[in-house]
Amino acid sequence: MRERKVQFEMWDSDDPVPRVELLKRVKGCEGILCVLTEKIDAQLLNAAGPNLKVVSTMSVGFDHLSLDELKKRGIRVGYTPDVLTDCVAELTVALLLATSRRLIEATHEAKTGGWGTWRTLWLCGHELANSTVGILGLGRIGVAIAERLKPFKVKKFIYTDVALRPELANMIEAEYVSLDELAKQSDFLAICCALTPETYGICNWNLFSKMKKNAIFINTSRGGVVNQEDLYEALSTGLIAGAGLDVTTPEPLPTHHPLFTLKNCVILPHVASASYTTRNSMSALAANNLLAGLRGEPMPKELKL
Repeated sequence: MRERKVQFEMWDSDDPVPRVELLKRVKGCEGILCVLTEKIDAQLLNAAGPNLKVVSTMSVGFDHLSLDELKKRGIRVGYTPDVLTDCVAELTVALLLATSRRLIEATHEAKTGGWGTWRTLWLCGHELANSTVGILGLGRIGVAIAERLKPFKVKKFIYTDVALRPELANMIEAEYVSLDELAKQSDFLAICCALTPETYGICNWNLFSKMKKNAIFINTSRGGVVNQEDLYEALSTGLIAGAGLDVTTPEPLPTHHPLFTLKNCVILPHVASASYTTRNSMSALAANNLLAGLRGEPMPKELKL
């Protein structure tokens, strides 16, 4: 059987396609390959019309997709889990260490003349040895983070999730605890959950107020899980020791945002999956998901709606 050729139109820029332009270009499309900057909602699906069969997103997260609308219209969805697990886990560990050992502060001091004589407690941070690491949302990435942290002589891993994850937990010998206990016990708290109505703003004053004063908070999931005003208060008043964020709300975070004024807050521009290997793998998987969907075949990675 001869393969049907695919005609495609590509937005050839690193900058997101303007919304007005996107709504115009999707008209009549059978498939859409998007990234997380594109909101795939009822407005866009209406603009695309009844020919649309498949949406393939080059991301593991899918909070930019209106899943109810897609399901209602019978549109299949592809996404890119697994291929970015190692890359995101590496970045999470790097961000955790940079935050807990105050590396950004230290670099600034070395550059600007703050490096004087040796001082006993100058730029002291918090170490992983004999610590308790908490994971909010234990999935593939949470496990990969724990596997990388274990050689640092972490004493204990704990986690909470919407349900028990015995198979994944056994891989890292993690104990299930309540959200309150996760906050109270964690010396380092890594946020790895998906953004859902249940997790939106879950990291708020109620959580921060229960954490240790020496605790380090790390978020490489989605900005929406954190109440940033509450986080600012927790950091600026010394309620917790530090925070490392790869994701914020909005993105990009305005340069005048109060969080940028804090020495104990390290903010990265959403680069957790930014390695050449991973981005290439994500691109290929997203394209193969799209092609399989257009052919009516099983996708390599399909999101079950």
